[in-house]
Amino acid sequence: MIPSRSLSRRNKDKIVFGLCVACVALAVVPLASILVEVVLNGAPALSPEFLTSGPGVIGEAGGGIGNAIQGTLILMGLSSLIGIPTGVMAGIYLAEFGDVVFVGHSFLTHVNSFLSSSLRFLNNVLTQFPSIVVGILAYTTIVVALGSFSTIAGAIALSIIMLPIVTRTTEESIKLVPGSIRDAAAALGIRKWRATLSVVLSTSRSGVVTGVLLAMARITGETAPLILTVLGSSVFFQCDSLSSCTYSLGHPVDALPLRIWRLALLPYDYARQQGWGAALVLIIIVLTLNITVRLATRGKFGMMRSRT
Repeated sequence: MIPSRSLSRRNKDKIVFGLCVACVALAVVPLASILVEVVLNGAPALSPEFLTSGPGVIGEAGGGIGNAIQGTLILMGLSSLIGIPTGVMAGIYLAEFGDVVFVGHSFLTHVNSFLSSSLRFLNNVLTQFPSIVVGILAYTTIVVALGSFSTIAGAIALSIIMLPIVTRTTEESIKLVPGSIRDAAAALGIRKWRATLSVVLSTSRSGVVTGVLLAMARITGETAPLILTVLGSSVFFQCDSLSSCTYSLGHPVDALPLRIWRLALLPYDYARQQGWGAALVLIIIVLTLNITVRLATRGKFGMMRSRT
């Protein structure tokens, strides 16, 4: 005969398990419903012409989002070139050198402590910044200075949004690396900066890549900063030669979030369908990016975990 206390514990376990399942369902059902809604409404709009052509005449059916897809990829690439190296280096500094004590140099120790604490504070503040504020900052400092909307202004605005995410995840990932790995590198006579880049960063690469993916997924769907920086365009980037291009970083560019926003404002049935199609393409780009990086790095991370 099973004691009543044991039955009570089992019942509590079942109740807690049921609550956990219910919470998971509450989180998954809305996301799944949004995905299903986008697929059902956006799939009919997908076609080779829709994916490769530029926007058509307003009020007439036709056209596509080819230049918006191209602009999104350009903005993602430029933003990553600016935000990822800066964020990773800032995270390395906070994790490995932010708390360093310079023996016999109290002034340097205080300066280093002040810089690291200030950087952490600013990083936390920047994480909470609304994207529209970043867009206004980029507009007043870059767009006004250049005298026109431009791709580089949008890339800088998006890289600012990336910075706190990449910095925080890099710092936390590096802090999870066991101290024995650092001690082993030091015992081999490897300098601290080289051990950090070659050993510590390699061990924590999985977490760093995750942070980079989160940051890229975040900026892919941003609209407010782009309205104030790149404005939008119907022109494709193409070059007949190295000296003959129809586009430069100083020109406006289109992007999928901007195209979705503009299509949603139009009172036409074809515009709504194209908006759903553009939203589906945006989701596919984000999912493809995540899946590709995961598959490309899965084996390497498994080998590193087994070694550590």
